[in-house]
Amino acid sequence: MENVQQRPIILASTSPRRKELIASLHLAFEVIPSHADEDTPLEWTPEQTVQELAMRKALAVFRDLNGRGSDAVIVGSDTIVVLDGEILGKPVDEQDAVRMLTKLQGRAHRVFTGIACIDASNGQSVVNYRQTDVTMKELSEATIRGYVQTGEPMDKAGSYAIQGIGASLVDRIEGCYTNVVGLSLPLLSDMLDGFGIHVLPRA
Repeated sequence: MENVQQRPIILASTSPRRKELIASLHLAFEVIPSHADEDTPLEWTPEQTVQELAMRKALAVFRDLNGRGSDAVIVGSDTIVVLDGEILGKPVDEQDAVRMLTKLQGRAHRVFTGIACIDASNGQSVVNYRQTDVTMKELSEATIRGYVQTGEPMDKAGSYAIQGIGASLVDRIEGCYTNVVGLSLPLLSDMLDGFGIHVLPRA
């Protein structure tokens, strides 16, 4: 049974990791960069933050379409790393990356990813999130600085990439792996089902 995709997908993101993840589902999609405000109140929970930012990203593309691609489903996503209630974003420089990894080493933290889907034909939307617990190995300062010098941490939330060299820093995870990379594929596939896009063919 062939997987016949009835509707186009628009990924509201320039993240190469999200692009690779959604491509692994063998669904046709296009990428439209989203220019959304990413400022959020400090008192928001991680769950609120990722869901609101995912929706903002999807809405920004929806509003820019102006009727083009009216049958598309727009997908927005946002990922944050949280340790002791503090959101660790992308490092501003190498020293900031060292600071974050020093905090994370030897401890468990949480990764939250929000996903929003908008039906471009009528504006109907859904939003949800996933949480994964990640435990880092105990790391020496030399190891941390060596990893930072690879350049890999510099555009990653929490200053590491579990799908890259950063995998060598991780002791274990509990939950969805692709959620840590930046897009929970099990969650996304469930959400797309509601818009008539099925990752697996129907008998």
